[in-house]
Amino acid sequence: MDKKEKTYDDQLMHTAKQRMVSVVPTDIKKKTPIIQMTDGVLIPRKGDGHVLNSWRITFFFALILLSGLVIFKPDPYRGIFMVVIQGAPVTFQATIFAILGAIVIGTLAGLGSVSKKRWVNMVSGVYVELIRGIPLLVQLIFIYYAMGRFFRIQGMVAAVVALSICFGAYMGEIVRAGIQAIPRGQMEAAIAVGLSRGQAFRYVILPQTVKVILPAVGNEFISMLKDSSLVSAIALSDILRKGREYISRTFLSLETMLIVALVYLIITLILSRLVGMLEERLHKNG
Repeated sequence: MDKKEKTYDDQLMHTAKQRMVSVVPTDIKKKTPIIQMTDGVLIPRKGDGHVLNSWRITFFFALILLSGLVIFKPDPYRGIFMVVIQGAPVTFQATIFAILGAIVIGTLAGLGSVSKKRWVNMVSGVYVELIRGIPLLVQLIFIYYAMGRFFRIQGMVAAVVALSICFGAYMGEIVRAGIQAIPRGQMEAAIAVGLSRGQAFRYVILPQTVKVILPAVGNEFISMLKDSSLVSAIALSDILRKGREYISRTFLSLETMLIVALVYLIITLILSRLVGMLEERLHKNG
């Protein structure tokens, strides 16, 4: 091979290396877009200006509209508001107790889904598929009327049990996904230092899982608050039930439902912002 051919080959190799260097980083930087879907509201965070601005516009619009109706149109809106807001304690009571129950049930179902015992996986899977396939209203009526004949279940107890069982199935899938999102090396490292599998789950895996699943749990809490309006079907005096009772007396359906919608909207937006702040604080403190 003469000197000219050798020089030409060197140039080809140099050009090929340049092409490789220019192509590979581009491929590495490419990221597949991920679409996240949820039936809850978007949680506003400081880093997401669009969501936070949308939250502010919606929140202040609802707040100003509700205040304006109550102040400048006291008849009938002030009377409607005073009646409807009386149902807020029942709504919060049912939601808070139910979310606690759903977290317990969901944690057990999620741990069962990742268990190495096949029968435990089967029980968790059947529970999740069975509950998710039945509408919440049907479960609520069944527990209140059918089960109530044998166990004398009261309205609030039936509401909490139904909401806990229903959302526990969804929470179980959230916990399962959160556990599987933790790298397997965490479990292996914990076992290597002498921890049992149960201790590794308790002290290593679950604390990290909480960070991962917090946004989803927050959305489930907000969704539960909205779905708690279904407890009015079993005569619990929540926000919606109070509104329906007012309609039955005055026949002001449009005005009453407008106030009910604004009350639910404002409560939901406040809770979504609180969940966002909690998540930011948790990630900031590590």
